[in-house]
Amino acid sequence: MEALTVITPVVKPSIISARLSIPIFRLPFTYREPKSKFTKSKLTNYTSISSSVSTEEETKTGLDEHDKFDWFSQWYPVMPVCDLDKRAPCGKKVMGLDVVVWWDKNQNAWKVFDDMCPHRLAPLSEGRIDQWGRLQCVYHGWCFGGSGDCKLIPQAPPDGPPVHSFPKACVAVYPSTVQNGIVWFWPNTDPQYKDILTKKKPPYIPELDDPSFTYQMFNRNMPYGYEILLENLMDPAHLPYAHYGILDREGGRPLELHVREMGKNGFTSSEPDVKWDFVSPCLAQCAITIRGTQKPPRKQLWIFICVPVSPGNSRLISIFPNNFGTWIDRIMIPRWRQHIGQNLVIDSDLYLLHVQEKKLMENGNSNWQKVCFVPTKADANVAAFRKWLKKYAGGHIDWRNMFDGPLPPTPPREQLLDRYWSHVVNCSSCNVAYKSFSALKVSLQVFSVASVVIVVAARKGMIPIAARYALSIAAILCFVGSKWVSRFIYKNYHFHDYNHAFV
Repeated sequence: MEALTVITPVVKPSIISARLSIPIFRLPFTYREPKSKFTKSKLTNYTSISSSVSTEEETKTGLDEHDKFDWFSQWYPVMPVCDLDKRAPCGKKVMGLDVVVWWDKNQNAWKVFDDMCPHRLAPLSEGRIDQWGRLQCVYHGWCFGGSGDCKLIPQAPPDGPPVHSFPKACVAVYPSTVQNGIVWFWPNTDPQYKDILTKKKPPYIPELDDPSFTYQMFNRNMPYGYEILLENLMDPAHLPYAHYGILDREGGRPLELHVREMGKNGFTSSEPDVKWDFVSPCLAQCAITIRGTQKPPRKQLWIFICVPVSPGNSRLISIFPNNFGTWIDRIMIPRWRQHIGQNLVIDSDLYLLHVQEKKLMENGNSNWQKVCFVPTKADANVAAFRKWLKKYAGGHIDWRNMFDGPLPPTPPREQLLDRYWSHVVNCSSCNVAYKSFSALKVSLQVFSVASVVIVVAARKGMIPIAARYALSIAAILCFVGSKWVSRFIYKNYHFHDYNHAFV
């Protein structure tokens, strides 16, 4: 699918309310049947799959070659541009591939390379951008241009053969583009895909380029796989329970989800409240329009971009654009503050999903239909995704033999729910906020100690009694303040446990 045009349904007053001071997202109202751009298949009006419903008959017949989903012939997101630094290369893993994304000022474009220097295989993501705008490997100083060509080998004598021009001195370059503020790449360096952008584009979401909409992007690495991440995000039934105390959905009423159309490129579904779209392999979104007298009508989207990283690991890029309350979003609520709320939502079911994936792998990923009992229409999105995965994509991600063996072992809970390495270091806004709060903590501690030293060391009569009392009180307040800031930093930027029994 070359482009996705989002058509939003009409909805009724919100039935989700956030108990945070910042709304993370709100859920639905009244549905109006939208037009769809998906190609119709035999799988229509599919509501849910219970454990008694088998899909084996449909998969035995097989598919034509053009109907099979090729995991390495798709566009994948690397990172939001807002979280990339033009001054430094950034290394990421996507579909098991180690890539480096960097800004080429000579071509005025973001480039995605294989994260490996052809010299001695050092990671180029640990390198730098030199003064001429070239990507430099810091191991031996080899420099590369935006086309992957080697520009300089410092160890090569100037009067010797031009070894830097040899094909083996070049770095593999992936086709890449920026769309909707995100760097996307095509995971194949074969020259035949050099112009793939003219034939196939990443899914396009027009609201993200509409100036009447406001939004902030969020990204985080997840300690569970792509399949678990995507089916969880398309499961509205878990919101009032897994996120109890954070999101409230009026007691978890029965949902009437119906999968309307399914094909290789994904599927659409709806309930009386909302419309969902899954655009393979990465995009899941929910479209909402709030009923009212406002013109244009108030709209909100939940956009989830799920990135396969490796078995047991994935990356989420989430966006919640809306065209109402924009001045509040842009002026009153900083991006780092919104991310605190989003991290809290993620942490509240992270451990559940990590364990769920372990249990599923123990029983065999292909046995999902047998080990999971999904008898209600509320499970239709999850069941449809598993059905799509089995019918078109072989039941699992094709890693092309890059991985073997079981999933990584479960780390300690504090490491599993770590926010710093999974989000803060990858977010430009939260990284700045973290450093600012850390500097504030140190400043308060220094002032507290300095005040005490002055009070103790000053001779009697040098400082008025009122000043002594003021410094003493200031020292106590700064000490308490530093402890509060330290706790705030740890809880919001390192680890925040979530005990469902005591919420």
